[in-house]
Amino acid sequence: MDAEQARQVDATLRRLGIPGVVAPEDPEDLSGAWRVYDSADPATREDKTADALSSVVAKFCEISPEPREKRQQGPTRGFVFPSADD
Repeated sequence: MDAEQARQVDATLRRLGIPGVVAPEDPEDLSGAWRVYDSADPATREDKTADALSSVVAKFCEISPEPREKRQQGPTRGFVFPSADD
């Protein structure tokens, strides 16, 4: 994710109460890729991006456990060809 997406992910994690530190992979390159880590220290941190995203999905499933309804099947447009007898 880029810096703008990282800001949005950080805000979402905070709102949902999910732990994680959103930081660039390379602390010297703020325009590079960003990840979710367990701590801010670049020397000891572990990548927790997959865990954080799984936690976000789980929170939303708690909020709305029902799957979205299938698209309504209604009339379909098409062509009607008259029979050869008409």
